[in-house]
Amino acid sequence: MKITKNEKGFTLIEIIAVLIILGILAAVAVPKYLDIQTEAQVKALDGAMASLQATATQDYSHQLLKGTANATRYVPSGNLNPVNLGDFNGTISEADANGDVTLNLTIGPPWFEGADATNKEKNIKLF
Repeated sequence: MKITKNEKGFTLIEIIAVLIILGILAAVAVPKYLDIQTEAQVKALDGAMASLQATATQDYSHQLLKGTANATRYVPSGNLNPVNLGDFNGTISEADANGDVTLNLTIGPPWFEGADATNKEKNIKLF
């Protein structure tokens, strides 16, 4: 192959400039990606907790209709603990005298163990 004077390529300066721009973009994009990943994990915990709360509320309502719970007593149905919530498992405690129930997420995806513990437990008032 014969090289003529009309053939042009990239100069070393142009290649270095492109590499610098790509490096800057990577330096900005990687932390953003990690922030999005952490936020997604928090939202997954929030969704699982909301599902656990809905399960507890529905079970209490069902027991009220059946007459096995009242305005001063609630014990989760026997088949509820642990509650399967897809990728998560959780537990529902018995209501105390004030109607407070503790919801706990106990098992989750591989990242669950390192997740913030404040998102794994919630107290709700049933009555």
